[in-house]
Amino acid sequence: MNSVFEDGRITAMLGPTNTGKTYFAIERMLGHASGMIGFPLRLLARENYERVVSLKGKNAVALITGEEKILPPHARYFICTVESMPVDRVVDFLAIDEIQLCGDRERGHVFTDRLLHARGRQETMFLGSDIIRPLIRKLVPKAEIVGRQRMSRLTYTGPRKLTRLPRRTAIVAFSAADVYVLAEIVRRQRGGAAVVLGALSPRARNAQVAMYQEGEVDYLIATDAIGMGLNMDVDHVAFAEDMKFDGRAPRRLTPPEMAQIAGRAGRHMNDGTFGVTGDCPPLDEEMVEALESHRFDPLRHVYWRNSRMSFRSLGDLQRSLELRTDQPHMIRKRDGEDQRTLESLARMEAVVERATGPDRVRLLWDICQIPDFRKTMSESHANLLAKIFFDLTDGPECLETDWVANQVSRFDRTDGDIDTLVNRIAHIRTWTYITHRADWVSDPVHWQAQTRAVEDRLSDALHDKLTQRFVDKRAALFLRKLKDGGNLAAAVKPDSTVVVEGHAVGHMEGLKFVPDVVDSTNAKPVLAAARKVLPEELARRTGQIESADNAAFSIGPKGTVIWLGAEIASLEAGADILSPQIRVVNEEMIDGEMRKRIETRLRTWLTGEMEERLGPLLAIKTAELEGAARGIGFQVLEGIGGVSADQIGGLRRDLDDEQRKSLARLGIRFGTETVFLPVLLKPKAVEFRAMLWSVFSGQFPEGGPPPAGRVMITRAEDASDAFYLAIGYKRVGGHAVRADMLERVAQMVRQAAREGAFAISADMLSLAGVGHEAMAEILKDLGYRRGEDVEEQPRFIARRRQEQKRRPEGERKADQNSKSEGDGKAERGDKPERGRKPGNSGKAAQDGSGDKRGRNAGPKGGQKGGPRKPKRQDDRPKRQNSGPKVISSNGPAMRPEDSPFAVLQQLKLAK
Repeated sequence: MNSVFEDGRITAMLGPTNTGKTYFAIERMLGHASGMIGFPLRLLARENYERVVSLKGKNAVALITGEEKILPPHARYFICTVESMPVDRVVDFLAIDEIQLCGDRERGHVFTDRLLHARGRQETMFLGSDIIRPLIRKLVPKAEIVGRQRMSRLTYTGPRKLTRLPRRTAIVAFSAADVYVLAEIVRRQRGGAAVVLGALSPRARNAQVAMYQEGEVDYLIATDAIGMGLNMDVDHVAFAEDMKFDGRAPRRLTPPEMAQIAGRAGRHMNDGTFGVTGDCPPLDEEMVEALESHRFDPLRHVYWRNSRMSFRSLGDLQRSLELRTDQPHMIRKRDGEDQRTLESLARMEAVVERATGPDRVRLLWDICQIPDFRKTMSESHANLLAKIFFDLTDGPECLETDWVANQVSRFDRTDGDIDTLVNRIAHIRTWTYITHRADWVSDPVHWQAQTRAVEDRLSDALHDKLTQRFVDKRAALFLRKLKDGGNLAAAVKPDSTVVVEGHAVGHMEGLKFVPDVVDSTNAKPVLAAARKVLPEELARRTGQIESADNAAFSIGPKGTVIWLGAEIASLEAGADILSPQIRVVNEEMIDGEMRKRIETRLRTWLTGEMEERLGPLLAIKTAELEGAARGIGFQVLEGIGGVSADQIGGLRRDLDDEQRKSLARLGIRFGTETVFLPVLLKPKAVEFRAMLWSVFSGQFPEGGPPPAGRVMITRAEDASDAFYLAIGYKRVGGHAVRADMLERVAQMVRQAAREGAFAISADMLSLAGVGHEAMAEILKDLGYRRGEDVEEQPRFIARRRQEQKRRPEGERKADQNSKSEGDGKAERGDKPERGRKPGNSGKAAQDGSGDKRGRNAGPKGGQKGGPRKPKRQDDRPKRQNSGPKVISSNGPAMRPEDSPFAVLQQLKLAK
């Protein structure tokens, strides 16, 4: 095709986008016996190949691109990329699309060569923008120039927010990173978008475009790759940027470039609009007028490179590529990718040694045409080409089959993210190009099929990854249904999933609907459809709650009520600590009647829980107590079963025998440090007491109650003394100790203190489970101070305390004139207060006189495992009522229930 046919007609059909130029050219080609048309993109070539095949059949049509060749033996029509056009084949009709790319810095020299030299025998046609009109007149004076008008109007609508762009919009950016960011925003706001990048393989790009064309998504995020003739139903084009990197530096788009992209809006007779979005500044009036009127400054020059190259030597080839033209409107192309590759290989001595003779120089130049689809021009690409050159110039002059197989298999993996798949596709496209050189590989048909299969698998995986990341198919389905005016069907599945049109949009958590649809314009109608089925579901769940066993409910963190693993209510402070209120979750679709039914059922459950866990405590509430016993009972109730002994000291001294018996029968135990109910020290009771205290006080210590079975823990900084007392523990030293264990420790210490100053013993440490320093702190809080060290061992003695005497019974009961009991007389079963010492025993204990009585020992029948009460000394005054009461044969008979053995049995049962 190097000669110009004198009789052939040459036509330049020029005009803006959407003028039907390509459609007209194909119709003209099919009117001839043979023809060829070159497109700027492999994607366009493939699209129009399919169209011609549908009209003429596969046997009549060939497809030739750098990576794909379909050549039937009797093909009459050739659909090609401009670079791959077989320039030596004669056809009746020839056309070049997007001829204005003669002015493109990267590829312009190829289009200029076709403009100057490619001709059809009968007819030649150049299609493109009107900006190249003056240069065609100069370069091809014989050409007849025909203008075409756009079929529809293109109107500027100004800036719009990304979330307010109309459906069927293409949003344009100029880097993959920006495209991904925009696509992610559109997915969240509008349900999804298709993505078109120049780095995508044709198959992946076609799949994304098809998804947009079929209405699965209404938005397309693309680079300027959509500007070259992709036919899509785009109503609006929004520029998110007006700057691009052209391989050298960032620059602003020219008006013709913007027009090429904006012109994708509108199709056939449908008008289109364009505007800006995101951070792109509004277009100035001059730019808007140019785009709407399709009038632009003409091209001033085209790019050119000598196509008549010399292959006599490597030097001749390089010099022929450097030849200049004398045409003032043609700029020599200097840095083409193939020329840069040649210069890189020419610096390798091994390549230069083999590049001898025209055949090898031509072969080297052909190898330099292998594209680097990664667009990196890395050293690895040059090394790959050098390896190919060595193999093709050595031995069988064919690439090693094992090496080719290894190279292809390296990229036959579909795992990884989007960027990984894009990189693998770039590599395999290079090998697709190589295997289409039939003289370079053995069994080229096999390897062409292999590389195509790998590329297809990678492309499908890439399409899936893009769809998964940037398309919410569920939201896209809703959009289509709503757009068609249909109603959305909703239901609640047995597993509590709420579905709309078969797609999950949320789930039920107890009585709450938790939506998980995207925050988009379609969210409101979708949620409205879901909520239509919720009242019926809530009514059903209310019935389930009413009929559920108590075991179906539990108490969760911070006093929440849990049912089926979800919170349905919460406990709030009531009139007193034992009367918490129940508040059902704030779900707007629960009506008043349902709420009342739920609260009634939960109140019944909570009452049962309190009776089961705190029964002995609730018994105090209804017990008939009088005088001091009534006051103590009230304080035990307020403390949820635990009170500091110091807090009720006065009331305790006022108790008479009958009152003590009443409290003992209720399970209340008096210790020197605390007053408590042993039965409420069980883990379930402790946990429940902690919850009641926290709900009433509004304080929820971070650590919560101690782990089950732990009798001593390191005290938490955010937990108050009141909290520990409420759960049956008391803070001493740096620890919180369970009441029963604290009494055992206190009793052991008192026994040691009877001997005077004492040292911390191994038994004390073992019982308390702490070290010497911690035990010293515990002793300090128990009322002991450090005395003088003996043999470098610290000794501890009790602090002096004012004796706390019981009031005479005559003062306690005005209606009785019984004789007042002496100071220091202990009631049967009564454990004297800490620091209370009969007679002068306190003095003897402190001055070390040997009196072993010290602080009074615990009552008979005290804590199991504690030290026994010391034997009475002969010189001590005999205490009245200190032992079991002796029943006189002459006095009135004692009732069985009043016997000390009966009281002892009651205490054991309570424990």
